[in-house]
Amino acid sequence: MQQIPLAVRLPDRAVFASFLPARNAQAVDHLRQAATAQSAGTSWICGPHGAGKTHLLQAVAAQASATMRTAYLPLKELARYGVDVLEGLRQLGCLCIDDIDAVIGQGDWERALFSVLQGIEESGGRLIAAAESPPALLHWALPDLGSRFSASAVFQLRVLDEAEQQAALQLRARVRGFELPEETSRWLQRRYPRDMSKLYELLDTLDEAALVAQRRLTIPFIKQVLGSRLP
Repeated sequence: MQQIPLAVRLPDRAVFASFLPARNAQAVDHLRQAATAQSAGTSWICGPHGAGKTHLLQAVAAQASATMRTAYLPLKELARYGVDVLEGLRQLGCLCIDDIDAVIGQGDWERALFSVLQGIEESGGRLIAAAESPPALLHWALPDLGSRFSASAVFQLRVLDEAEQQAALQLRARVRGFELPEETSRWLQRRYPRDMSKLYELLDTLDEAALVAQRRLTIPFIKQVLGSRLP
């Protein structure tokens, strides 16, 4: 596996196998093709918090890194280091930029991004960016950069509904190799409606606790583990 630049560690759980496509199947299929070098070019995924943007970007990076030089950049975390974090990325086979809207509107960042975008396109690579809004709705300092992203493959992710959320939790549990009783998942869901990132975080915590205690994920056990963390 190729080393991922900047030592940004990808969580083991952020893979395509643990992502429920549901009504986002077209976007997931497109990203799978990008990750396996079946397609190149620029893509943009957008949607509200909890729609799965970060999970999908990390899944692309994890899979693509097996066959090409890859980087995953969470700009909300890395922007404080300045545009130097983009140095040397023009020749990557795959670049996944999370929270790109954290720097949009800043001229120095957009000029650096434009250079990276040109380099990746010229070398036949792929760049996947994620933001809350589609590129056409952002306020760009460089209109040409906004136009290039607007002309890319743009996908609006849809948040999972209640039934899909249940299916996603069950899928996550199966991938991690444990059983999640339906009454337990529904109990968690009632306390964190629509917030899949929080539900996944709790599920991971509970799985680790259950392994240590050799217990099933019953509601009494969850209350014991989480205690005051529950709303």
